[in-house]
Amino acid sequence: MKSKRAVVLTLAILAISVLISFFVTSFVEGGFSKKRNLTVVFYNVENLFDTENTKSGNDAEFTPDGANKWTEDRYDKKVTDISKVLSSVNKNELPEIIGLCEIENRKVLDDLVKTQLLKDGDYEIEHFESPDFRGIDCALLYRPDEFKVIKSTPVSVSFSDDPEYSTRDILYVKGETRNKEEFHIFVNHWPSRIGGLEQTEPKRVAVARLLKSKIDSVQKVNPSANILVMGDMNDEPSNKSVSEVLAAKSPKVKNAALVNLMYPIHTNKKGSYNYRGNWNMLDNIVISAGLLDNNGFQCVEKQGFVFHEKWMEYVDKTNGITPNRTYGGPNYYGGVSDHFPVYANFSLGSR
Repeated sequence: MKSKRAVVLTLAILAISVLISFFVTSFVEGGFSKKRNLTVVFYNVENLFDTENTKSGNDAEFTPDGANKWTEDRYDKKVTDISKVLSSVNKNELPEIIGLCEIENRKVLDDLVKTQLLKDGDYEIEHFESPDFRGIDCALLYRPDEFKVIKSTPVSVSFSDDPEYSTRDILYVKGETRNKEEFHIFVNHWPSRIGGLEQTEPKRVAVARLLKSKIDSVQKVNPSANILVMGDMNDEPSNKSVSEVLAAKSPKVKNAALVNLMYPIHTNKKGSYNYRGNWNMLDNIVISAGLLDNNGFQCVEKQGFVFHEKWMEYVDKTNGITPNRTYGGPNYYGGVSDHFPVYANFSLGSR
């Protein structure tokens, strides 16, 4: 009898141990399940160039002897700082999907994913050289344990009224999550406002129109496709290119096909970029409506967020808190970037 009781007790202890182990493995704080959550981040990293002078590029200023005196030490510091930012967004785990812009080439991406703070993510890279006159591109980093790429291609951007103008391609990536849910991701960096907001708006409108046509093509094949658009649009959620042409609406708008998760922050007059004391919500995350329902991955919070901590900030006596940038003209400030990153959290629903 004692022997039988001992066996039962032992089995009970083993069962409890297995349950505890499962709970600890699956959940961290507040019931967070690594297998049932995705963190998506977008970050304009402000001119992440290596220190080499590329003959075919326009990067002479980002060399040790160039105007910016871009040394290996400064480069290493910037790469390390960016890795610190990205690894800090989610305290529970490294982000599964990261969109980047203002990166020079594959080398800087390889250096970034090999940093001490990001190496455990085993990140893989999607990147194509674009014809941008500054030599900067868009890229996607992803954790292969959570996301598998099926297809990746650049979407060329051109302007019929200005054929000599060269800008960044849109990066398109089709892939699937661990639960076999398909995502269509578009990483963007639209033409800047240099030259005036109104004067440069037509170019951003043209890119928005191109992006919308690509999204429409995806949704024509699969109306319920998961669309994830991220990027520095150089326009805010309420501007014509984003709100009207792309038709990305506030989460409060009913029956919107595309939803801009950064709209609530924009409405509260906050942003990811500070221009002369005014916050601009230039970095946007836009999703299809299906990512707000209760099937498959969903954005439970129904909005995105701007990530920043004190070590990423500069406090200006006139303009208050701004992103601590790397350069201001040729002056080296040693900050991370002139933008704060944006992010959104997705949890697995009932699909």
